[in-house]
Amino acid sequence: MSGITIQIEKTSNPTIIKFETSTFLTRHTSYEFKNIDDAKDSPLAQQLFYLPFVKTVFISGNFIAIERYNIVQWEDVQDEVAEQIKNYLNEGKEIIREDATSKKAVPVTIYAESTPNPTVMKFVANKKVVERTYEFKNIDETKYAPLAQALFHFPFVKEVFLDRNYVSITKYDMVDWNDITMELREFIRNYIQEGKEVISQDIPVEQKEKIQLSKESFEALDDISKEIVNILDEYIKPAVASDGGNIMFDSYDPNSKIVKVVLQGACSGCPSSTLTLKSGIENTLKNLLKGQINEVVAING
Repeated sequence: MSGITIQIEKTSNPTIIKFETSTFLTRHTSYEFKNIDDAKDSPLAQQLFYLPFVKTVFISGNFIAIERYNIVQWEDVQDEVAEQIKNYLNEGKEIIREDATSKKAVPVTIYAESTPNPTVMKFVANKKVVERTYEFKNIDETKYAPLAQALFHFPFVKEVFLDRNYVSITKYDMVDWNDITMELREFIRNYIQEGKEVISQDIPVEQKEKIQLSKESFEALDDISKEIVNILDEYIKPAVASDGGNIMFDSYDPNSKIVKVVLQGACSGCPSSTLTLKSGIENTLKNLLKGQINEVVAING
């Protein structure tokens, strides 16, 4: 490894902070270490425990999460820790020993959660599944998404949506959720537990960014459009994601003051999406951007 970068991310717990890396550290397996003896299978975790404020180390996918003792605040030490992790990784040192005992691997759990869209069920994992959102309307779109491709082999699966730690599945009307939820939940759990690939490493960059504004695209937007994107990200997307969907900025017309957004996942085709659009998204944008918004129009993803 070389040229690895670290990005510091806060979490909802003030004692825990995440250090996201520009490369994967583990493949579909998570490790949690409570002390230096516990970390005998991870030289990296052992080194981190030499820092007196480190209470717990969690290594998974492309990040390291560290829980601290209260003797320090993260603002005072996070940059130093990030630099230490970056140097360790760029020196090519061992992260997890190949003979690491499986007892440290955190078991994968999946629970099913209904959504406002009766044709969509959300299957939530206790670990990160993907780095960003992906939507697949049919099996032809899944060349670089082995999990989605496998799910389309179930005859009742109509669409698949992946985001961070969950999979939203749209079914055909031919079956009821009561008949298929358990089967899908176990399939997804076993797939992830076995360490199978979810998104191929060979996926083209343009496909990765198909449903997400690149930095270059964002910078090219006018000021009002940038504000709309920021409002959607901060106020709207978290609520929409909790329902198994996603909303994406499409365009803003400064003359008509009409905003177009794309609805994905459980939001796409949802009977209540029109109400959400008008009473939630449109009102929020109108209140925060006084006089700049006349209407919000949805395009189903």
